[in-house]
Amino acid sequence: MRSMEKVEAARTAWLFRLLSPVEDNHPKPVPAKAGIQNLKSKMQSVFITGTSTGIGYATALYLDRSGIRVFATVRREEDGKALAAKASPLLRVLYLDVTHTDAIGRAAVEVEAAVGETGLDGLVNNAGVVETGPLEFVSLDALRRQLEVNVTGQVAVTQAFLPLLRRARGRIVNIGSVGGLNVLPFAGAYCASKFALEAITDALRMELKASGIEVVIVEPGSVATPIWTKGAGKILSEDAMAVYGASIRAMKKAVEATASQGIPPEVVARVIHKALTARRPKTRYLVGRMAYVRALVQKLPDRLRDKLLLRRLTKA
Repeated sequence: MRSMEKVEAARTAWLFRLLSPVEDNHPKPVPAKAGIQNLKSKMQSVFITGTSTGIGYATALYLDRSGIRVFATVRREEDGKALAAKASPLLRVLYLDVTHTDAIGRAAVEVEAAVGETGLDGLVNNAGVVETGPLEFVSLDALRRQLEVNVTGQVAVTQAFLPLLRRARGRIVNIGSVGGLNVLPFAGAYCASKFALEAITDALRMELKASGIEVVIVEPGSVATPIWTKGAGKILSEDAMAVYGASIRAMKKAVEATASQGIPPEVVARVIHKALTARRPKTRYLVGRMAYVRALVQKLPDRLRDKLLLRRLTKA
């Protein structure tokens, strides 16, 4: 029994070291004039949601610099101006909230007028929000918003653009997360939305096979983007802090440490470009060291996985 306990302890310690925040071994961000113009691709036009910051912003610029016609959506005018200032005249900014069905329909009409009978080659569903906190105290309105943006909104955009994608035998790339592989405490609402996106991606991949439309999901690990620090910075009620205060403070430290050492969003943008242009894309792409670690952790027995993830928080 003691030998088995030693093996178990050694395995737990090894996995805990993997889960500890360390600088990710990532490639350098792609410079503005990188030689990606020479990549062979039939990808001519792509519609991307959520491009004001982070992964969406980096992807819009990366695809634009590769010569692809990008339709990039933001919600605020100042974000649109900032993106357009960094892009070529080929990139078109559209103002869109993925929870507004009428606005999605108008965007589809605008894109159709631009691409015509050729259709749309790619759709990148990237828009998303993060709601954090213990599920006991997450408001139902916040939970509904989490699912409305990260799940229903992705389906609404996909439905609206499928006729254009079908014309071009295009491709859909959904931006998931390692949060769709396993769950961290106090991120239950967010992880539920990403688990749902995994299911939606799998269903669409099978349903659209006969139409020649590939459906891919990209699953980044920790990324240096504001989305998580925004979510972790929300103010919780006194009741929530009375019950979970110590754990919540540990979680915030862990998020800050992970975000500060995450991979640049340009690395994810490069993988999204590959998912869009590969002749035979993978069905899913893990991005970053932490993504592979979390995928490995998911294969562990439930209670051991819980122990590792909770220990990771208490050591933050």
